[in-house]
Amino acid sequence: MSLISQIINSADNELRYPTVGELRSIQEYIKTGYQRIHLITIIRNKEKEIVQTSSKKIFQLHPEYIAPGGNAEGSVKRSLCLRDYGWYLRLITYSILSGDKATIEQVGVIGVREMYNSLGVPILGMIDAIQCLKDGTIEVLNNEDACIVTPYFDFIVRGMS
Repeated sequence: MSLISQIINSADNELRYPTVGELRSIQEYIKTGYQRIHLITIIRNKEKEIVQTSSKKIFQLHPEYIAPGGNAEGSVKRSLCLRDYGWYLRLITYSILSGDKATIEQVGVIGVREMYNSLGVPILGMIDAIQCLKDGTIEVLNNEDACIVTPYFDFIVRGMS
């Protein structure tokens, strides 16, 4: 849910008008709209590069994942890992667009530990993978954009921990 929707729902549930602070939050959200759209466009356009860089890093950090018997052994399992990288990047762009981490929480963190545990994927490895994805994303961004995207990756890591 977007920041604006949250404020409207909260005010409506409490039978009140939005507060001055809430209106300032909306004003800031609107003011940063171009920057958020620009950032999402960069991530979308550089997704393959980000995923490739990030996957190299995780498999250097954990070569056992691509070794015989590893979770990313062979091209099929490896492509599933890379698909998850793309999914996390999209999830982060949705949250950047909405100006809220609720999308990550609702779609990406709730139940993710159970899912990976049921698949036999080590959670610590997934945390390392998200960190590699964060690093790969930051490499294609300027400092200002990196500061915007970093908290979303950190939120996922905390949710997996």
